[in-house]
Amino acid sequence: MTKNDCLPLFETKLARGRIPFLLFATTIFSGICLITVYRTSFLPPREEASRRYAWIGLFLAELWFGLYWFLTAVVRWSPFYRYTFKDRLSLRYEEVLPSVDIFVCTADPTAEPPSMVVSTVLSLMALDYPLEKLNVYLSDDGCSDLTFYAMLEASRFAKQWLPFCRKFRVEPRSPDAYFRTTSQPLRAHSTMANEWTSVKVCMSPSTWYFHRFCPLITHINM
Repeated sequence: MTKNDCLPLFETKLARGRIPFLLFATTIFSGICLITVYRTSFLPPREEASRRYAWIGLFLAELWFGLYWFLTAVVRWSPFYRYTFKDRLSLRYEEVLPSVDIFVCTADPTAEPPSMVVSTVLSLMALDYPLEKLNVYLSDDGCSDLTFYAMLEASRFAKQWLPFCRKFRVEPRSPDAYFRTTSQPLRAHSTMANEWTSVKVCMSPSTWYFHRFCPLITHINM
């Protein structure tokens, strides 16, 4: 057994704020017990039938809501969270992981912009999974020239984007979402900052291509 086989795949931690919740739950439970004692100790006599039935109805309703509170409180009595270590999972089972085929389907380039389709394909290709066991297929039911040329540009950009994702483990893996939500790294991380700029520059021609030629090809297809 190797060292990686001994490492746990997840860690369990208790949630914070348990003591205030326990104090609150104890207070509610004490109140329910006191109401139960009060209802059973001061039950109206049989001579006052209407008042007695109303008293019993209220008591049954209080018992029902008390039972409901108890069932919901038990679930939250000792909450905990599990934090997984995906890198350890890969190290332990990388040799026995199955091959995965992923199909991305598209049909209408006007309803499904090629830039969105390309970002989806690139994000799937950049998954943290053994390269020799991951296959991504694009199915274009509309046989659009627009989608074809978009994928041609994406194949060139992928030579820069995929190594960048695997080297720095960037998230999200979609280039459009990543550059839209992430600012340029500080110069303190000179290696990542330089490659970030290089990938950003490589992405610019693709973006310019979509805005310049997509309307033209769409007009030709129509």
